[in-house]
Amino acid sequence: MTYTPPSPAIVDDIIAQVKFDANGLISALAQAPDGMVLMLAWMNADALRETLLTGRVCYWSRSRQKLWRKGETSGQQQKLIEARLDCDMDAILMIVDQTGVACHTGRRSCFYHGVTPDGLRDTAQPEISAEELYGS
Repeated sequence: MTYTPPSPAIVDDIIAQVKFDANGLISALAQAPDGMVLMLAWMNADALRETLLTGRVCYWSRSRQKLWRKGETSGQQQKLIEARLDCDMDAILMIVDQTGVACHTGRRSCFYHGVTPDGLRDTAQPEISAEELYGS
């Protein structure tokens, strides 16, 4: 499946309808085509615009206060397949083609802490080390 970006005018119209929070952000959920939830991050209008226009997923890094193009340091990029805004227009679901792992811990998904009657249990092991991902 290949993402076909809308024109810049249509993207601007879409963004005008999005309900960003008081910090100018919306939650952005990345999901693999097989249904696995990979990660949750944040987008501002610029990140959403770049993502919708280029098909390469871009987020807003709250810790660094700058645009974060997924995979810019690790190579673990996300290519957009499909984007859907929720009913309130304040969250986006992105179906993505994930290169490698999505989580900075080296796991495919960031959601690996399973809640059990005995407490938290990891449901997945790293597929690649942080050193291999980031070179440090």
